[in-house]
Amino acid sequence: MTDELVDTDVDAPGDEFETVDVGDSEADRIARRKDREFSEFRMRVKNSERLKLDDSVFDDATYGALYKLVQDGAIEAFGGPISTGKEANVYTALGGDTARSALSLADDATPEVAVKVYRITASNFRDMREYLEGDPRFEGIGGNKKDVVLAWTRKEFKNIDRARQGGVRVPRPIAVERNALVMEYIGTEEGRGRRLAEVDVENPQTAYEVVREYARRLYAAGLVHGDLSEYNLIVQDGEIVVLDLGQAITVHHPNAREFLERDCRNVAAFFTREGHPVTAEETLAYVTGESGNEGEDGNEDDRQPADDATEA
Repeated sequence: MTDELVDTDVDAPGDEFETVDVGDSEADRIARRKDREFSEFRMRVKNSERLKLDDSVFDDATYGALYKLVQDGAIEAFGGPISTGKEANVYTALGGDTARSALSLADDATPEVAVKVYRITASNFRDMREYLEGDPRFEGIGGNKKDVVLAWTRKEFKNIDRARQGGVRVPRPIAVERNALVMEYIGTEEGRGRRLAEVDVENPQTAYEVVREYARRLYAAGLVHGDLSEYNLIVQDGEIVVLDLGQAITVHHPNAREFLERDCRNVAAFFTREGHPVTAEETLAYVTGESGNEGEDGNEDDRQPADDATEA
C-alpha cells in the first residue's frame, strides 16, 4: 500500500464500485426448490439449542443463503450467537475450504468465522436512508425493503474488502450470499473481542494515532466510515480492528464531509476523555491532509504511527 493520500478531486476512488445486484440469487432458488437436503439442513439449524433463532431473521430464503454458503465451503458448522441488534444478528461458525483460503490458513486448519445475518422483515429501513441516498450503488433500488437490505449486505462486503486493501485492519471478508455475510471472527477462546470502550487504554496517544491513521487510510481508499467511535473499534491481541462498515459511504457522497467530521468528533472526544487531549479539527486535518502537517522535510512517513502503535 502507498502511504500517499489520494487527491479526491482527481481520479479519486470511491464511486467506481460495481453495481450491487439485488436480483434473485441461488439462495432464493434453493428456498423455492426446497429439496430434501435443504429441508433437513433447515430443520437442523432451526432446532439448534445454541442458535436461539429469531424468526424475524431467518426466513426460508435466509436458510437458503446459509445452505449455499455451506455448499460453497464458507461454513462447515454453526456455533452460537455473538450479538443481536436491530439490523442484524452475528453468529460464530466453523469455516470450510473457502474460509481457509480467504484467511490464508493451512488445509487442516479449522477457522472460526463470524456470520452476520441482516434482518429483512424487521430492519428499520429509515435508519439506513441517510447512508443510501446519494450512493450511486443504490440508484434504482427505491423503497423495497428486501432489495435495500440485500444491497446493504453486499455493500458491507465490498467496503470491508476495500478497507483491507487500503491497509486498514478489518475482519477479512470471506463470502456473501443474499443477507448473510461471512467474515473473519475477531475474538478469543473466552469470547468476542472487547470494544475500545470496554478496555483500559494504557497508551491513549498511541491508540489515537492508530485510529486516526486508519481513518486516513479509509479516506485515501475512497471511504468514510460514517459511524466511527469507540464502540466499533475492537482490541484483539494488542491490535485495533475496525468493525461495522455497512454504513460506510464513498468520499463523493453528498454527506461524506458531514459524516467524516462526525467521525473525527467522536474519535477526538473519546481520546480526550482517555487523557490524550486532541481536537476534531486536527484529527480531520490529518485524515484529509488539508493541514500540510507533514514532517519538516515534507516526508509523509513522519505521520505514521510508531511500530507498536497497535498496542491499546
